[in-house]
Amino acid sequence: MSTRLGRILLLGGGNMGGAMLGGWIAAGIDPSDVLIVDPNPGEAVRPLIEERGVRLAASVPAEPVDVVVVAVKPQVMADVLASLQPALKPSTLVISVAAGKTIAFIEARLGARPVVRAMPNTPALIGRGITGCYGNEAVIPALRDATTTLLSGSGPVEWVDSEALIDVVTGVSGSGPAYVFLLAEALAAAGAAAGLEPDLAMRLARHTVAGAGELMIRSDKVPAELRRAVTSPNGTTQAALEILMADDGLNALMTRAVAASVNRARELAKD
Repeated sequence: MSTRLGRILLLGGGNMGGAMLGGWIAAGIDPSDVLIVDPNPGEAVRPLIEERGVRLAASVPAEPVDVVVVAVKPQVMADVLASLQPALKPSTLVISVAAGKTIAFIEARLGARPVVRAMPNTPALIGRGITGCYGNEAVIPALRDATTTLLSGSGPVEWVDSEALIDVVTGVSGSGPAYVFLLAEALAAAGAAAGLEPDLAMRLARHTVAGAGELMIRSDKVPAELRRAVTSPNGTTQAALEILMADDGLNALMTRAVAASVNRARELAKD
């Protein structure tokens, strides 16, 4: 990452803040350019503070910055945004990763300025995340490029055409890692129920999920083609897929699950 983005304030040092920060530093952001504001930072950011020289403060200092990344829970956004004024310049770019909180909500508290809503996910911690973004009209191409440069430190960045679609991104990729972890849990539990030792069943499930995910990333084939390549006619995989692909199977369940996540994100906008 060769572009210097100036002084960056990361508001919130929890799991997501730590995941993004680790990606930035791995991609070449100078740790001395970053200030974390969090009275109780999480485990993910403590090594970066102790070993890499990222600065930490318990509250927002009167120190204007170029970029603010707001990585706090939606329920505390109003109070957190109110604390930001000492660090803001008219040109400061604000990037929010809080689910459900709209650009209008942020502008109402910080005034007219460049604002991006972003939705990363926790694989950002190992540089394998993906982030969806939408910016207001003040996010000119140079600021869009700066946002992409910053957030791509932890994986690909995708821009959507409307703010409403950020809630859908939340339901698919923002919450998606939890669905995949649950899949591994369920697969291991099913293996144990069928007779495997639980530890062995879990190892098989973890490596199967991780390996299949890596294969999807590396292959130029769509998932449906990869699935068909594993499925022999009248074989063992087909027998299992007849259950998973039934009318009330995985597709229907996942559609309901994503819709529930999207709806909750939209409810958070009203809180």
